[in-house]
Amino acid sequence: MGRHEKREQVFLLLFQAEFHAPEEMPRQERLFMEDNEAISSQKEADYIEARCDAVRERLAEIDGFINRNTEGWNTSRMGKVELAVLRLAVFEMRFDDDIPAGVAIDEAVEIAKKYGQDNSGAFVNAILAKIAKLGD
Repeated sequence: MGRHEKREQVFLLLFQAEFHAPEEMPRQERLFMEDNEAISSQKEADYIEARCDAVRERLAEIDGFINRNTEGWNTSRMGKVELAVLRLAVFEMRFDDDIPAGVAIDEAVEIAKKYGQDNSGAFVNAILAKIAKLGD
C-alpha cells in the first residue's frame, strides 16, 4: 500500500470517528481494520491507526487552526467529509515535516473530490491554500 492509499485509509477512519463517541473508537478502529480488504498487513494497520490517533490527539489544536484561518466557516458548519480531509491535511502541514504542504494539499483535494460533493475539492483547496500562505 502506497502513501496515497494509506492517507485515504486514515481519512476514512477519521471520517468514521465523526459518528462515534471517543470511548467507542478503539472498538471501531478494530472493526475498521478487520473488515478492510485494502489493508493487507499488520504494519499497514498499525500505521493507519497510529496516524489517526495522532490527528485525534491534536484535534482541538487542528480545529482551532482551521477556524482561525477561515472566513464565514468554522468546523461546526463544515460537512464531515470536508472536515476529516481538512483535519488530516492540516495535521500533515503543521506536524509532519516529511510531507511538503503542496503534497498535503494535492492529496486532500483528491480525497475531497472522491468522497465529497461537487464543490468539495475547491472548498478544501481554498482553505488549505490560505492556511499554507498565511500560516498561523
